[in-house]
Amino acid sequence: MGLTLAEKIIKKHLVVGKIFPGEEITIKLDQCLLQDATGTMAWLEFEAIGAKRVKPKFCMQYIDHNLLQVDNKNMDDHLFLMSITSKFGANISLPGNGISHHIHKERFTKPGQTLIGCDSHTSTSGGSGMIAIGVGGLDVAVGMATGNFSFVMPEVMGIKLTGKLRPWCTAKDIILEILKKIGIDGGEKKILEYYGEGIKTLSVSQRSTIANMGAETGATTSVFPSDENTKEFFRSEDRVKDYVKLEADKDAGYSEI
Repeated sequence: MGLTLAEKIIKKHLVVGKIFPGEEITIKLDQCLLQDATGTMAWLEFEAIGAKRVKPKFCMQYIDHNLLQVDNKNMDDHLFLMSITSKFGANISLPGNGISHHIHKERFTKPGQTLIGCDSHTSTSGGSGMIAIGVGGLDVAVGMATGNFSFVMPEVMGIKLTGKLRPWCTAKDIILEILKKIGIDGGEKKILEYYGEGIKTLSVSQRSTIANMGAETGATTSVFPSDENTKEFFRSEDRVKDYVKLEADKDAGYSEI
């Protein structure tokens, strides 16, 4: 039996364990994402660990949540985040640049890479063919300090999309329909992996919308293949060099469809 796309990416990054559902595994991290509402505490935890520098190749701190300037507290957080990212080798997106997941999709997603972020909607990057998991701040702190992330290997649920969207329907209607079918906890301990002819009609932005709201099912993350639509999106963002074609094996075995 072949591998799902999620299993392929995880296998490539596997450090400890086997990719069997229920097994505790450790994977190597390519990226970490933080935002200012939860990232401030994550950096304090990272500092307490005592690491000298972030281990993953790319760590990005966004300031996009707490922008209200009614007193000094948010601005003090922003100054702290600017200084600590500089000290430990991370990058920072300053206030006004835009929403973290949207910027990350446009500028930093890379098919086949792994990402954890201290925000539940980190899974947005799954629309670009990444394994992107929203976790707690301490998980991100440990991930930045060690370069690894440990978790229980989820089952991979296949979601087969056929046909195309009808007029006046949007990508959000797809994930709302999935929520209606499996419920707000139907994705727990699972990765939602999309495949089928229907995905060829969806742009990366539409796929990212679906991947974003996969968090509302309780799923570990969601992932789409990286195909010609992905390549076209990367070309439009002037970073086609980051494109890699990725898809599940034809005989991939899903826990359910």
